[in-house]
Amino acid sequence: MTTATVAVLCATLAACTSSTSDSPPPTPSYSAGAPAGASSPSSSPTATPVANACGATELAKLSVRQKLAQLIVVGVTGAADAQQIVENEEIGGIFVGSWTDKAILTSGAAARISQNSSIPLMVTVDHEGGRVSRLSALGIDNASPRELAQTKTPEQVRAIAADVGRKLKRLGVTVDFAPVADVSDESDNEVIGDRSFSNDPAVVTEYAGAYAAGLADAGITPVYKHFPGHGHGSGDSHLGVVTVPSLAELQDSDLVPFRTLLRDPGTAGAMVGHLIVPGLTKGLPASISRPAIQMLRTGVGYDGPRFDGVIYSDDLSGMAAISAQYPIEQAVEKFLLAGGDVALWLSTDRVASVLDNLERAVSAGRLAPARLDDKVVRILRSKGVVNC
Repeated sequence: MTTATVAVLCATLAACTSSTSDSPPPTPSYSAGAPAGASSPSSSPTATPVANACGATELAKLSVRQKLAQLIVVGVTGAADAQQIVENEEIGGIFVGSWTDKAILTSGAAARISQNSSIPLMVTVDHEGGRVSRLSALGIDNASPRELAQTKTPEQVRAIAADVGRKLKRLGVTVDFAPVADVSDESDNEVIGDRSFSNDPAVVTEYAGAYAAGLADAGITPVYKHFPGHGHGSGDSHLGVVTVPSLAELQDSDLVPFRTLLRDPGTAGAMVGHLIVPGLTKGLPASISRPAIQMLRTGVGYDGPRFDGVIYSDDLSGMAAISAQYPIEQAVEKFLLAGGDVALWLSTDRVASVLDNLERAVSAGRLAPARLDDKVVRILRSKGVVNC
């Protein structure tokens, strides 16, 4: 992929106890409800999990490498690229980016590849509306989040998102990396800018919840992003290191939408941004910081709910906040060991080396089999393969 291509893409991306707050924020009316809805030669199947455990039957069929492959979603250039990587490595999903030949969707190829896989794929896009409308040439578009919040009611936004979701579903898409739950007062064209519904946390909560609910109504998995909040960052994590306000300062602003919406997430996932948080991440981006991801998972530290949905990374290969410091193999391992579930990056060329490295992490004891199984079960649940 050329530097120019990455630059275009980058303009678009980005101990378990629950909180015991006496006065949790109210849950919005627009929570996302549930939609209708061969072993690798290098790895032998793992020992059979506890018979009655959730997903035990499905886990018992998978080798370690096949389990690890479920934790990977990568960008593809088109149908042939997708077909080859799914056949070779049985990855968990593909990402349709700005550079992807959209015939993978219009021809039905993405849906066919998924249907022919032993485990369905996550077919992902990052349609937000406004300047992040990757499929506008296919008739899928809506106004920016900021414009939606200024001109539409939450009910109208839910209907708009449901229409978007139905169009995505007809093309074979299953996951949309939206809505943006960042709170921001940046000017429209800055990194978050008009991708944020508002600088008012209550408005963001209401409208992001409505958009997520509309996607879920159509059978699309929404993903709230970018935890713990990119809206007041020092810069653009596509271009370099970004520091956000301290954890104490985020509590009454950037963290409010996540704290509220994840109390009743429905089918939604959450994406972690590459953001350094003073008082939390100890100089590391949140996406590879165990304290940050465990705060999201447990709710402890921001008076949030326990969250057992899928946690996605922001792009790990095309954003300098990560890629300038870590090769993709190391970045993926760090994200997964910090507690994330699905590692996202932009191309298929190093999938095998990523999986080789992750197999070594399991063999060396860095990634415990039980933790790996937990991640896979969350992903299988999101895909509708298991319902427990």
